[in-house]
Amino acid sequence: MSKVTPFLMFQGDAEEAMTLYTTLWEDSAITRITRYGSNESGEQGSVMQAAFLLKGQEIMCIDSNVKHEFTFTPSMSLFVTCDTEDEINRIYDKLIDGGEALMPLDDYSFSKKFGWITDKFGVSWQINLPTSTL
Repeated sequence: MSKVTPFLMFQGDAEEAMTLYTTLWEDSAITRITRYGSNESGEQGSVMQAAFLLKGQEIMCIDSNVKHEFTFTPSMSLFVTCDTEDEINRIYDKLIDGGEALMPLDDYSFSKKFGWITDKFGVSWQINLPTSTL
Protein backbone atom coordinates (compact mmCIF):
# COMPACT_ATOMS: atom_id res chain seq x y z
CA MET A 1 0.00 0.00 0.00
CA SER A 2 1.50 3.31 -1.02
CA LYS A 3 -0.70 5.73 1.00
CA VAL A 4 -4.09 6.41 2.56
CA THR A 5 -6.04 9.29 1.02
CA PRO A 6 -9.04 10.94 2.70
CA PHE A 7 -12.10 10.94 0.42
CA LEU A 8 -15.04 13.37 0.69
CA MET A 9 -18.42 12.87 -0.97
CA PHE A 10 -20.39 16.05 -1.60
CA GLN A 11 -23.91 16.51 -2.94
CA GLY A 12 -23.16 19.11 -5.62
CA ASP A 13 -20.76 21.57 -3.99
CA ALA A 14 -17.40 19.76 -4.17
CA GLU A 15 -15.74 22.44 -6.29
CA GLU A 16 -16.94 25.27 -4.03
CA ALA A 17 -15.61 23.39 -0.99
CA MET A 18 -12.22 22.64 -2.60
CA THR A 19 -11.87 26.27 -3.65
CA LEU A 20 -12.51 27.48 -0.09
CA TYR A 21 -10.20 24.94 1.53
CA THR A 22 -7.27 25.57 -0.82
CA THR A 23 -7.41 29.32 -0.15
CA LEU A 24 -7.01 28.81 3.61
CA TRP A 25 -3.57 27.17 3.80
CA GLU A 26 -0.23 27.48 2.05
CA ASP A 27 0.93 24.48 0.00
CA SER A 28 -2.68 23.87 -1.06
CA ALA A 29 -4.16 23.62 -4.56
CA ILE A 30 -6.76 21.83 -6.64
CA THR A 31 -4.67 19.35 -8.62
CA ARG A 32 -7.22 17.50 -10.73
CA ILE A 33 -10.90 17.71 -11.68
CA THR A 34 -12.78 15.28 -13.91
CA ARG A 35 -16.32 16.43 -14.69
CA TYR A 36 -19.42 14.56 -15.77
CA GLY A 37 -20.19 14.93 -19.47
CA SER A 38 -23.54 15.33 -21.20
CA ASN A 39 -24.46 11.65 -21.43
CA GLU A 40 -23.04 10.42 -18.13
CA SER A 41 -24.73 9.45 -14.87
CA GLY A 42 -23.99 12.69 -12.99
CA GLU A 43 -25.13 16.25 -13.60
CA GLN A 44 -23.16 17.66 -16.54
CA GLY A 45 -20.23 19.75 -15.33
CA SER A 46 -20.34 18.50 -11.74
CA VAL A 47 -17.31 16.84 -10.18
CA MET A 48 -17.02 13.16 -11.13
CA GLN A 49 -13.73 12.95 -9.24
CA ALA A 50 -11.21 15.51 -8.05
CA ALA A 51 -8.10 15.80 -5.94
CA PHE A 52 -6.67 18.69 -3.99
CA LEU A 53 -3.72 19.30 -1.70
CA LEU A 54 -4.24 20.72 1.75
CA LYS A 55 -0.92 21.67 3.38
CA GLY A 56 0.63 19.05 1.10
CA GLN A 57 -1.87 16.27 2.05
CA GLU A 58 -3.84 14.89 -0.88
CA ILE A 59 -7.62 14.66 -0.46
CA MET A 60 -9.98 13.25 -3.07
CA CYS A 61 -13.63 14.18 -3.54
CA ILE A 62 -16.70 13.77 -5.72
CA ASP A 63 -20.17 15.16 -6.25
CA SER A 64 -22.29 12.07 -5.73
CA ASN A 65 -24.54 11.34 -8.68
CA VAL A 66 -26.86 9.51 -6.25
CA LYS A 67 -28.69 11.57 -3.63
CA HIS A 68 -28.25 10.08 -0.17
CA GLU A 69 -30.07 10.60 3.11
CA PHE A 70 -26.69 10.88 4.85
CA THR A 71 -23.95 13.46 4.74
CA PHE A 72 -20.77 14.02 6.73
CA THR A 73 -20.59 13.26 10.44
CA PRO A 74 -18.33 14.90 13.06
CA SER A 75 -17.14 11.45 14.16
CA MET A 76 -14.71 11.67 11.21
CA SER A 77 -12.84 14.94 10.95
CA LEU A 78 -9.83 16.54 9.32
CA PHE A 79 -7.27 17.55 11.98
CA VAL A 80 -5.03 20.45 10.98
CA THR A 81 -2.18 21.87 13.03
CA CYS A 82 -1.72 25.60 12.51
CA ASP A 83 1.59 27.42 12.71
CA THR A 84 0.53 30.77 14.21
CA GLU A 85 -2.26 32.31 16.25
CA ASP A 86 -3.16 34.57 13.31
CA GLU A 87 -3.50 31.49 11.08
CA ILE A 88 -5.79 29.59 13.47
CA ASN A 89 -7.98 32.66 14.02
CA ARG A 90 -8.29 33.34 10.27
CA ILE A 91 -9.09 29.72 9.42
CA TYR A 92 -11.59 29.38 12.26
CA ASP A 93 -13.41 32.52 11.09
CA LYS A 94 -13.63 31.22 7.50
CA LEU A 95 -14.73 27.69 8.40
CA ILE A 96 -17.32 28.74 10.99
CA ASP A 97 -19.04 31.06 8.46
CA GLY A 98 -22.27 29.18 7.70
CA GLY A 99 -21.13 26.28 9.87
CA GLU A 100 -21.36 25.28 13.50
CA ALA A 101 -18.91 25.17 16.41
CA LEU A 102 -18.72 21.79 18.10
CA MET A 103 -15.96 23.15 20.37
CA PRO A 104 -15.48 26.91 20.05
CA LEU A 105 -11.96 28.22 19.53
CA ASP A 106 -10.54 28.35 23.03
CA ASP A 107 -7.85 27.30 25.49
CA TYR A 108 -8.43 23.65 26.42
CA SER A 109 -6.41 21.46 28.79
CA PHE A 110 -4.88 19.56 25.86
CA SER A 111 -4.21 22.64 23.71
CA LYS A 112 -3.74 26.37 24.25
CA LYS A 113 -5.92 27.11 21.20
CA PHE A 114 -8.22 24.58 19.59
CA GLY A 115 -11.52 24.58 17.71
CA TRP A 116 -13.77 21.84 16.29
CA ILE A 117 -16.10 23.00 13.53
CA THR A 118 -18.59 21.55 11.12
CA ASP A 119 -18.33 23.84 8.07
CA LYS A 120 -21.20 24.92 5.79
CA PHE A 121 -20.64 21.80 3.64
CA GLY A 122 -20.93 19.47 6.65
CA VAL A 123 -17.20 18.61 6.80
CA SER A 124 -15.83 18.38 10.33
CA TRP A 125 -12.52 20.13 11.12
CA GLN A 126 -10.35 20.09 14.21
CA ILE A 127 -7.90 22.98 14.11
CA ASN A 128 -5.13 23.14 16.65
CA LEU A 129 -2.37 25.52 17.66
CA PRO A 130 0.19 23.60 19.73
CA THR A 131 1.20 25.15 23.04
CA SER A 132 4.79 25.49 21.85
CA THR A 133 3.80 27.98 19.11
CA LEU A 134 2.18 30.60 21.37
